[in-house]
Amino acid sequence: MILSTLAYQNRLSKPKMPLQTPEEYHIHTATPHVPNSRLPVLIYRSVLPLPPNEKEGEKDTATSDSASNHPSSEEDERSPASLAADAARQAIEANHWYYGGIFKSYWAHHFHSVTHECYAVVAGRRVEVDLGTGDVIVLPAGVSHCSVTSEGGYEYLGLYPEGSPKYDNNFCKAGEEETRMKAETARKVPVPEWDPIFGHKGPLYGIWNTSCTHEG
Repeated sequence: MILSTLAYQNRLSKPKMPLQTPEEYHIHTATPHVPNSRLPVLIYRSVLPLPPNEKEGEKDTATSDSASNHPSSEEDERSPASLAADAARQAIEANHWYYGGIFKSYWAHHFHSVTHECYAVVAGRRVEVDLGTGDVIVLPAGVSHCSVTSEGGYEYLGLYPEGSPKYDNNFCKAGEEETRMKAETARKVPVPEWDPIFGHKGPLYGIWNTSCTHEG
């Protein structure tokens, strides 16, 4: 597995944040039970919006007993992770990747053959690869993944490109022939035109299409 940590690039026109070239993890080689992918895994660091109660200048400064002891709305009673999840979902769905669930640590090795997958980390941390709150990872179809360790109430959203079928779970135990068939299915999953963070034809689109071209 090769890690290429790349620099920030030019800003988008009227950007919400600087255009970030994501880290790339190249996991090309198939195993008898895992297809893997010619497309690199992509990681975007600290790109998710902060929930309202964590934004700079918006922290609660109320000092009265009534304000501190009696939340003014249902939203005030929600956890930071819940607010972060809503903010992340809204931001990424605006870029045509759609919500498929909210998950905690998942310990079984598995891959999806029919869709790419985006994880938006809204709480806690995990390692190998280390991910923290605010990070986003995009997994190409066919790449096996699972949680190894986690801390801080690790929690993330799963989101999928517009038009994708419901994800399938393959638990890396099939024989070589079935794995080859799954690999062929995964190879046919199209590259999305929409980057989950930076929108239409953002970094993902260029990086993944370049990988397809180089292979050809």
